[in-house]
Order: sequence, then structure tokens, then C-alpha cells
Amino acid sequence: GAHFRFVLCLGLQISVSLAQFRCASLNFVPDFSIMPRQLKSQFKLEHPLDKRQAEAERIRDKYPDRIPVIVEKAPGSDISDIDKKKYLVPSDLTVGQFVYVIRKRIKLSPEKAIFVFVNNILPPTAAVMSALYEEQRDADGFLYIAYSGENTFGDDL
Repeated sequence: GAHFRFVLCLGLQISVSLAQFRCASLNFVPDFSIMPRQLKSQFKLEHPLDKRQAEAERIRDKYPDRIPVIVEKAPGSDISDIDKKKYLVPSDLTVGQFVYVIRKRIKLSPEKAIFVFVNNILPPTAAVMSALYEEQRDADGFLYIAYSGENTFGDDL
């Protein structure tokens, strides 16, 4: 039968057939309020907060018209790794234009899907990076973008 796949924030996957879901007579309502705002990034694990803050501040001072962005593959995704994590993105670039940059860096073929997440949400492709930065930047001054070949955190049921 039809299967739904739930991807929990720790990367665990649970497959539930539609028949099992109906027969279980459980009202499964995920509590998203207990989820962390963002999965811990490898960049954050490798670089202490004070160093990240100092680097982001230095970048913003030197390049005020650029957005400091960290791009990482979402855990458990079957998509290619990106060759470079740190980007200085023009403020007026749209999310869609930046996704194009990511697609090129990971050499993703046009027929393959890619999803980008900022704090576990899918930003609109028409959003301007400067606005996204103002709304979603991390306390360290970087904007963190995770990418995946699957709609891992989105509402795809």
C-alpha cells in the first residue's frame, strides 16, 4: 500500500503504511514546538561561537553589500556534497538565484529536485537574500542554509 515517510529532526526515518496508519486509530499530531530551530551544523561544531561572530562581523564590515552564508547538506540526504560551505552573496540576489548557484556547485542535473531550508523552513524562491538574512540570520551573524534532494522538513503529506 501507500507509505508515508516521516523524517524526524534527528535523522531517524519511520515508514508507516496507509493501512497501519488507519488501523492504529491514533491521532498522530507532531509537536513541532519541541523541535530545535535548526539541526546543528557541521560548521558550528568545527568553529567556536566567538570565532564565527568575529568572522561574520569582519565580513559585514568589509563587504556591507554582501550576505555571509553557510551552505551545508541536510543530514541523511542522498544528494551530492557541496565543495564550498562559505559564500558571500549579493544582497539583492533572490533565493531562487542562489539555489541555481548551489545546483551548479553540486553538479545537479536539471531533472533532479533540490530543496533549501533556513531554520527548517522552505524560503520562497522570490525572497531576496538580504530580507531572508534580516529575518533568519543566526546569532553568530551567518545565514545557514541546508539543502536536500527531499522535502525533509516541509509539509509534503
